[in-house]
Amino acid sequence: MLTFAAFAAVLLPGSPAWAHAELIASTPVRDATLAQAPTAVTVTFSERLNPEFATIVVSDSARRRLAASAPVVDAGSGTVTLSPPPGNGTYTVAYRVVSVDGHTAQGSYTFTVADPALPAAPTTGPPVAAPAGSGGLPTGPLIGLGVFVAAITLLGYVSWRRHRRGESQ
Repeated sequence: MLTFAAFAAVLLPGSPAWAHAELIASTPVRDATLAQAPTAVTVTFSERLNPEFATIVVSDSARRRLAASAPVVDAGSGTVTLSPPPGNGTYTVAYRVVSVDGHTAQGSYTFTVADPALPAAPTTGPPVAAPAGSGGLPTGPLIGLGVFVAAITLLGYVSWRRHRRGESQ
């Protein structure tokens, strides 16, 4: 058993199967203040992306989506074109992508447009309803918790049955 543990400790840390796509660059960059509105947003990852599973959304401070093209994927980068370009204000770029090896990466960041030639951004907007089913814990951890509770319950039952069998003999 000790030999197996040593073998696993040496080989597993270098396993490429555990690598995940990570955001390595973006245009506009995280927390940038731009003097001119961008016409496109690009996110670049450490691995090639699966074009069928790339989502990039840009929204304003009231959480309203901006009009944008479908993501165009080129190797490890995904780009959406904004039409029209956004006005002054703070914007959030949210992404969810899947690399070609099946790993999912998701996250978000903000940038600000402060173009002196544009009018000031509105400070408030109408409330935006949350999508159906949103809020609370994400589904993945809930499923994991359910499987964990079921496994513990099953182990407890098996232990109890073995204990009872030993008492009856």
